[in-house]
Amino acid sequence: MALKILDEHRAASVRRLCEWIVPGCSRVGPLAYVDALLTAMPAADRAAALQAIDVLSGADSADALATQARTPEFALVRALAIEAYYSDYVAPDFPGPGAWAEIGFEPPRAVDLERDWSWLGIE
Repeated sequence: MALKILDEHRAASVRRLCEWIVPGCSRVGPLAYVDALLTAMPAADRAAALQAIDVLSGADSADALATQARTPEFALVRALAIEAYYSDYVAPDFPGPGAWAEIGFEPPRAVDLERDWSWLGIE
């Protein structure tokens, strides 16, 4: 999958940050989802998100990241990580399971849903 916004350094940061913020997130391939969200954002919002990723990318552990937990940058990246996981998206070639199965979210209508991720523009 070719990324549209994230370069190699930021992609590695997003993978790491998502996993530290939402443990287990790496099973669903959050990078594709976050990159697609960034692609669809207005330029100013995208710039703010990229800056937040850059600010947090210096953390070398989950404990180091925790020192940033009350910052606006952390809040923004946390929102991206949570959405990437709890939307129930699973990137192509990733094993999953999606968050809904993992947390047992199976209301009668939700299990019948045919999820359409085409709006993300991911092939």
